[in-house]
Amino acid sequence: MSLNKSPVLLAVGCLLCAMVTIQSGASIAKQFFPVVGVGGTVALRIALSALILVMIFRPWRLRLSVPQWRAMLVYGLSLGGMQMSFYFALERIPLGIGVALEFTGPLMLALLSSRQKRDFIWIALAVAGLALLLPDMSGVDALDPIGVALALAAGGCWAGYIWFGQRAGSVGSGGATVAIGLSIAAVIYFPIGASLATGPLFTWSILPMALTIAVLSSALPYSLEMMALSRLSTQHFSVMMSLEPAIAAMAGLVILGETLAWSQWAAILLIISASMGSTLSATKRKVVITQE
Repeated sequence: MSLNKSPVLLAVGCLLCAMVTIQSGASIAKQFFPVVGVGGTVALRIALSALILVMIFRPWRLRLSVPQWRAMLVYGLSLGGMQMSFYFALERIPLGIGVALEFTGPLMLALLSSRQKRDFIWIALAVAGLALLLPDMSGVDALDPIGVALALAAGGCWAGYIWFGQRAGSVGSGGATVAIGLSIAAVIYFPIGASLATGPLFTWSILPMALTIAVLSSALPYSLEMMALSRLSTQHFSVMMSLEPAIAAMAGLVILGETLAWSQWAAILLIISASMGSTLSATKRKVVITQE
């Protein structure tokens, strides 16, 4: 029995480590903003992450058709847009709230594709969570509305990343797909981020911190997630990923000292519940369809 459980426990450990590292990387990146600016941080993260993953997965061995290149192009645009808008959101709002708002993108994508009445429950939970997070302009501790909008835009890009990533993923292994997508994102978004940088990007003094952000935010978690995917079902993987907003909030609290109000913690819990519920409902529907 222990032999059967060990691969699952290893996968769970890998996925938890992936979520912790990616949110730790985001926390460190936020501390890096004063050095080179948000744009410079995004430019370095995308470029160095792409370089690391290209060296690991060697995607040049793949042979892509024209339709596959089109899917890859949109996939790379979505991937880079997600990182760019999310980091600019982090400049204005706490990490945990930013991830919770960003999470609504894939959540809504899953819910809008459903036709089951029970899914209105998850929609209601997600809307309630959003309502608690939306900025109250009359409050002293109101969230920045631009930061909220940028986090929601990152969620929209995340939905596009999933939608087109499924089509782009048919070209080869997941690692090679991400390497090509990040390379496309680097070509498009590095010049934009570099033009918005507030400090020099090509200096040896900032390279260790930039590499740390790239490894923690992309290279290491993507590799750990692929290990987890090979050992976990899609249902278990998705349910566990629903914990990411809470992990982000804890990373923001421990690393950045970002405290949240009880209503904001409640909003994060509602969004996590909606994500878990929609995932479990989708899995049950697939089982019923298969049995019929």
